[in-house]
Amino acid sequence: MVSVGFKTDRGRQRQNNEDSLFVLPEQQLYIVADGVGGHNSGELASRMSVGYMAQYVAMNPMEGIKQKRELKRYFRTCFEGANDLVFKKAGGDEVTLGMATTTVLCLLREGRAFVVNVGDSRAYLIREGKIMQVTTDHTCVQELIDQGLITPEQAKNHPDKNMITRAIGGDARIRPDYFDFETFPGDVIILCTDGLYGEIGDAGILKVCESSVTMHQMAKSLIDEANRAGGRDNITAVCIRIQ
Repeated sequence: MVSVGFKTDRGRQRQNNEDSLFVLPEQQLYIVADGVGGHNSGELASRMSVGYMAQYVAMNPMEGIKQKRELKRYFRTCFEGANDLVFKKAGGDEVTLGMATTTVLCLLREGRAFVVNVGDSRAYLIREGKIMQVTTDHTCVQELIDQGLITPEQAKNHPDKNMITRAIGGDARIRPDYFDFETFPGDVIILCTDGLYGEIGDAGILKVCESSVTMHQMAKSLIDEANRAGGRDNITAVCIRIQ
């Protein structure tokens, strides 16, 4: 069993909210996306991505899929379908031209968590008082960190820190990352956009989680803390506790 809380907010400085989330408790499926693009088309891109993926999982039951290779193929097909949908729409007219979205998905199944992502929306695992970033950001600064050219501390204030290198709808082809791990009672999994971790960091997320009793309280408190820290971007959090 799991308990879930979620919340999205436009923040204190944005006029609209281009983040989207989708929660399907029966399928134990959780999705967060952060859209980019002018004329509010980022909002459309993120909604299209999470909507397509939720429908894909609902219409393509995973019964019988056991092997890791099969699961990767399943999620790759899911992400490719969402990418095709958004990419074609993004080239449709001036309003939607160039729109795209990050997406991070988590599916809980038989004591394991399956996480797939494109972009810089993140999945975290909190276990025994420690926070671990599950996903790897697809950003210019992450590539610089991987190459040893800058440190994680320097990345926080880098001028290109918000420049993503992969996105749903950004190109005709998509390359999602895939992670899976065993879950244990007491684990907390958080899916979030950069409007959260960019404001309060990993330590801030952990502090809020340790002081929250329910998942709804946790999601609300995370949003509140990010807004108190500046709220410069849209903020979304989905909090999942393994019972």
